Amino acid sequence: MSAKQEPTNDSKKRVERDMVALGIAIAAILMFVGTGSSVLPSIARSWIQGVEGPDNLLVNALLLNIALIVFGMRRYRELISEIEERRKAEEKAKLLAETDPLTGCLNRRSVAPVVDDLIAKIDQSDAAVAFLMVDLDNFKQINDLNGHKVGDRVLQTTADRIRAVLPSGATLARLGGDEFACIVPFDCRKPDAVDQLAATLIERTSRPEIINKSMIEITLSVGIATSAQETRDKAPACGEDLMHRADIAMYHAKKQGKNRYFWFEPSMEKELRFRSDLETGIRNGIKNGEFVPYYEQQIDLQSGELMGFEMLARWHSPDLGLVSPEVFIPVAEEIGVIAALSENLIEQAFEDAKGWHSRLTLSVNISPVQLRDPWFSQKLLKLLVKHNFPPERLDIEITESCLHENVGVVKSMITSLKNQGVQISLDDFGTGYSSLTQLRTLPFDRLKIDRSFVGELNDEDASDKIVNAIISLSDGLDLPVTAEGIEDAQILKALKGKGKMKGQGYHYGKPEHAAAVRGRLAAMDLLADHHPEAEDSMLPPEGETANAKREAI
Repeated sequence: MSAKQEPTNDSKKRVERDMVALGIAIAAILMFVGTGSSVLPSIARSWIQGVEGPDNLLVNALLLNIALIVFGMRRYRELISEIEERRKAEEKAKLLAETDPLTGCLNRRSVAPVVDDLIAKIDQSDAAVAFLMVDLDNFKQINDLNGHKVGDRVLQTTADRIRAVLPSGATLARLGGDEFACIVPFDCRKPDAVDQLAATLIERTSRPEIINKSMIEITLSVGIATSAQETRDKAPACGEDLMHRADIAMYHAKKQGKNRYFWFEPSMEKELRFRSDLETGIRNGIKNGEFVPYYEQQIDLQSGELMGFEMLARWHSPDLGLVSPEVFIPVAEEIGVIAALSENLIEQAFEDAKGWHSRLTLSVNISPVQLRDPWFSQKLLKLLVKHNFPPERLDIEITESCLHENVGVVKSMITSLKNQGVQISLDDFGTGYSSLTQLRTLPFDRLKIDRSFVGELNDEDASDKIVNAIISLSDGLDLPVTAEGIEDAQILKALKGKGKMKGQGYHYGKPEHAAAVRGRLAAMDLLADHHPEAEDSMLPPEGETANAKREAI
C-alpha cells in the first residue's frame, strides 16, 4: 500500500513547491510594480540630471524583485514543460496498458469496457453489438515448424487482414496468443450482415502468404455472440457475457472441424458445462473406484466353446448412472487420466480372471495414449507379477491408429510383452491404414475384424468381400481371426462357413459384471477351483449355445 502512495505524495509535494514558486513570482511582480514606480523614475533623473539617486535599500529591493520574477517565470516554464511531459507519459502508459504492442490492437483488459460503452451508447431498439471471437487454427504448429519470428509475422498479417474487412465503427482486439476479437455494431433486422462478415473474415484471412520463404496458410474458427441475445438471468448483456458466449461458440466451431463460424446457442453452454462436470466426475470416479470391468464372451464359432472374455470399461457414476466407455474414454484420454483409469481396471480384471478356469483368456484394450508411454510394457508386466496372473492368459488389443504414431516404440513394447508370453491382437482391423509391411514385421498373434464389416453380413444384399479379404490375408500371414459384432444367427451362420475363428457380440449375450460372469462360469463348471475331466460334456449342444447363454444373463 505504501509503495503505491509514495509517488502520489511526492507528486503532491512537487505541486505544492511549484505553486509556492508561482505565488512568490506573482508577489514579486506586484512588489516590482509598487517599488519600481518610485525607484525607476529616481534612477532615470539621477542619470539624466545628475541628482542624487534613490535610496540603496529601495534599489536592492527592486533588484530582489526582479530576481524573484526571473526565478518564478523560469520555474513556471519548467512547470509547464513538466506537465506536458507527464501528460505524454500518461498517454503512452495508457496506450501500453490498453493495446497489444505486436499488432496495435486493443488488448484483453480493454475489450469488455469498450463493449459496455458501445452497448450503453446504443439507444435504438433495432441496434445491437456483435462480438466475434476469432482463433487461428493450428497456430502452434506454425510456431513450432517456422519459429516464433514467423509466428509474430503471421499474427501481424492476420490483424491487418481482419482490419481491412471490418466495417466502420468496429473495433479489433487481440486477447492473447492467437485469439482476436471483433466488436461490431449492427442492425438486428439484418443479422445476415454479421454472417457475411464472418464468412469474409475466414475467406480473406485464409489466403496463403510467403513469410521468410515459407508458404503459410492460415484458417480461422469464429464464434459469434450478440447483445440482442438474453442472458440466463434475463439481465442486459455486458462485455464479459459476450466474450464468454462467443468463446464457447468458437470452441464449438473448432470441434466441428475448424475453418468455420457458429453463432452462440444456449445448448453449447450446457454441453460445455456437462463436459466440465464429466471431467470432474472422471477424476473423482478414479479416486473413488467407480470404474469397473465388464466382460464380453469370446466364443469359438465352430464348436460354440467359451474361449475367454474381453474386458470392457464401465463407469458407475453416482450422478449419471452406468456410463458407456464411448462417453468417458475419449474425455479421459484428453485430460490425461486414461493410464490411471486403465491400470485400475486391469488390476481388477486380473483378480476377477484368477477365479476363472485356467484355459480362459482375458483380452484388454489398450488406448493409443498409453502406447505413447515408453514404460508401458514394464508397467503392465509389473502388474502381472503383482497379481500373479499368468501372462499367457492375457491378450492385449491395440488399434491400427497406434501404428502410425511411433512404430519403433510400439514394436519395442510389443516385443517386450511377447517375450514374456503375452498375446498381442490388432483390433478394429480394416478401419485404419495398416500396411502389409507392418503386419509382417510386427509380431501380432491375432487380427480382429471390425464390427462395421461383420455387421454388413446381416443385410440381404450384403457383400462379404471385405471379410473374405481379411480372412485370406490372415491365412497368408498365419494369424487367427476374431470377428466382432456378431449380433444374430444370420451373421453367425455367414461367418461359420469362412473357416475357424473366434467371435463375440450380443448374440452370445451383453457384457456382464464380474459377479454375473462368475455365476455363469459356476453353472458351466469353469471356475478355477473346478477341474472337469471332460470339458466338452459341460457345453450345451451347438445349436443351443446362444439360447442357453442368453438365459443365464
